[in-house]
Amino acid sequence: MALTVASSRKRSSVRVLAHFVPGAKVTEFLAPETDWLDIRYCGEDDDDTYYRELPEAEVIWHVLRPISGHDLEQARRLRLVHKMGAGVNTIDVDTATRLGIAVANMPGANAPSVAEGAVLLMLAALRRLPALDRATRDGEGWPSDPSLGETVRDIGGCTVGLVGYGNIAKSVETVVAAMGAQVLHTSSRDDGRPGWRSLPDLLAASDIVSLHLPLTEKTAGLLDREALARMKHDAVLVNTSRGAVVDEDALVDALRTGGLAAAGLDVFAVEPIPADNALLSLDNVVLTPHVTWYTVDTMRRYLEHAVDNCRRIRDGRKLANVVNE
Repeated sequence: MALTVASSRKRSSVRVLAHFVPGAKVTEFLAPETDWLDIRYCGEDDDDTYYRELPEAEVIWHVLRPISGHDLEQARRLRLVHKMGAGVNTIDVDTATRLGIAVANMPGANAPSVAEGAVLLMLAALRRLPALDRATRDGEGWPSDPSLGETVRDIGGCTVGLVGYGNIAKSVETVVAAMGAQVLHTSSRDDGRPGWRSLPDLLAASDIVSLHLPLTEKTAGLLDREALARMKHDAVLVNTSRGAVVDEDALVDALRTGGLAAAGLDVFAVEPIPADNALLSLDNVVLTPHVTWYTVDTMRRYLEHAVDNCRRIRDGRKLANVVNE
């Protein structure tokens, strides 16, 4: 059943299909806007409610469940798909454009949270946190593994390579540089900044490689078997961008055979990650379910952007951060 925020249903109201189930803080934040925002919430796995509400929605607040061209064609009143985040690869932007539906995103809104999540995964993988947690729970005192002091490292003693150099990567750079790390970065071209390297050189030089790329035709499979083979055998790979940027089969092989020391992954080629995914069986992988962005602080920033664009629709003003103009 759809959850509905009470609305006065004035002519100036904007009908929103929010593709997530709200918590108390979300509803509290939106309460002052409910005299003109008519919000229908729908869990991402609740297709019955989604397709029932879709034809009347003027705005979709979109998180992760893909929005197909078929979906958009059923949304007769739809004016805006607003991505709660930056990447719009889960939206059929071409069909939206053909139908005159704006697609907007929220660049930078999740950068602080994802950056912290990336550093968290770096630390957890680098310091073998899951294994030490399990050993402690199993009753071990001083670690019985004599290799511990020979394998774990400080971030401050590492070279961190950032693949992609947008808002999130720059936030990561600030944090790890403050910890003492040397930071390299790469992007589509040499930007003239200190620390820029070509991708092959960055992979070969880095102790930690952190991915911060949108998923496009050019970036899909960018870290393939050949690219992973360029990395140091004791390096750590961290991915908080999109799972399909990495060849997962090649990554599993590298982690199993000693081609890489560890990985910290928040994203996967198929999400939710299937129960038979080989990554789940590896002790040298730290996994989180695409949640590095998901904090109270990010949700507040998302809602501020989302409400602002709805207000622009209500008032007949130009939308912000439209990607298909």
